[in-house]
Amino acid sequence: MILVTGATGTIGSEIVRQLSARGEQVRAVTRDPARAHTPTGVEVVRGDYADTASMAAAMHGARAVFLVGVLGPEDIDTDRALIATAVAAGVRRIVKLSAIGTGDPELGRVGTWHLSGENAVRGSGVEWTILRPSSFASNSLSWTDPLRAGQPVPNLTGAGTQGIVDPRDVAAVAVEALVGTGHSGQIYTLTGPELLTAPDQAAILATVLDREVEVVDVPEDAARQHMLAAGMSVEFADGALAGQRYVREGRNAVLTDDVERLLGRAPHSYAEWAAAHSTAFGSVSPAH
Repeated sequence: MILVTGATGTIGSEIVRQLSARGEQVRAVTRDPARAHTPTGVEVVRGDYADTASMAAAMHGARAVFLVGVLGPEDIDTDRALIATAVAAGVRRIVKLSAIGTGDPELGRVGTWHLSGENAVRGSGVEWTILRPSSFASNSLSWTDPLRAGQPVPNLTGAGTQGIVDPRDVAAVAVEALVGTGHSGQIYTLTGPELLTAPDQAAILATVLDREVEVVDVPEDAARQHMLAAGMSVEFADGALAGQRYVREGRNAVLTDDVERLLGRAPHSYAEWAAAHSTAFGSVSPAH
């Protein structure tokens, strides 16, 4: 039995799909099983990170677990609790989703949000693998509303480049780590095949959609005010903005061959992701 937390999320749902396609016995954990849509044969159970008993019950009988923690300064203890629960349930292999740059002092406070979980995994006494993906290609789905309104898409990272990674590739690496051998004690930094700025992504998306996609740079203070008005905590907003600044200053211009080495093929490009998800952008009005 392989347990997948965050099973209805971007990465978790794809891991569930890929594991099921391989014939693995999969248990998907979600806070609301009634709303989960999973392949036939996947066991869906309720689990809430704030309810340790529910997570312990969900993990019972699992030999391997994919863990997605809750990203935020208030949730640092959540990863540790999840890992302790998994070990107590007898799980022998943990694959943890982290983030690129974790532990880098230049990233500041946001670079520590996954660190306690990583340290807990490393000290767990079971087989472990840590995945540190770069920015997801799917993050640009946040552009759908401005595009549909005929507005420019926001850019908080200036001319900073990133190795934008397709979530399908992150999931595929996670599957290999969950079922394969030789991954224990490894930290993989997962990137796409090329370094792209936000305007680069917009230009690629414009080609795929055959529509103009304009970009507007958003000043950091304006972005902060918007985040706080949306109900984010000061620490979360400042941490998120520190991450954007890290990219803007060129510190996340990182490419690795981990995806290709582990999957035996090149990672998907942003253009391939955009083509596969073009319908998600719906009817897009020309920008003006």
